[in-house]
Amino acid sequence: MRTSVFFMTTRAGSDSIQLGMRRQRFKLCKVRFVQFRQKGIPYLNTYDGQTIRYPDPLIKAKDTIKLDLESNKITEFIKFDVGNVVMVTGGRNRGRVEVIKNREKHKGSFEMIHVQDATGHEFATHMGNVFTIGKGTKPWISLHKGKGIKLSIVKEAKKRIAAQVASTT
Repeated sequence: MRTSVFFMTTRAGSDSIQLGMRRQRFKLCKVRFVQFRQKGIPYLNTYDGQTIRYPDPLIKAKDTIKLDLESNKITEFIKFDVGNVVMVTGGRNRGRVEVIKNREKHKGSFEMIHVQDATGHEFATHMGNVFTIGKGTKPWISLHKGKGIKLSIVKEAKKRIAAQVASTT
């Protein structure tokens, strides 16, 4: 049995990749909130609609959990901190993979984060537009062919022409 996974790309929007059964052991979920139910039972809710009871007390909102698909248990989690790898999931820079450099809290407005990619390009975005995918500079998932780096239109055209020349010779 094969399933498809959709990745956000920097240029075309999204891309589908076929996965075999061996790679479907876990998935990353962003935590929406952590609360207590009746009788004081703690639970967390993720952005994909999952509710998990008795999570680790260190897990907070905006963190990412690694969910084992066979047992539906949390195996690991990533704190939403400076220095971790994130993927931008909304806005103009959607699909980019960056490292968090700084976090700004604006009272009465959106929280902003400053991120930097592997080529050194920096920009700021809303905190809700990012999803933590790894600790430090190492992502926990495999990335699409561009590795989350957005090229300018000119650089992308030069790369495409060089690939065509290399394939004809």
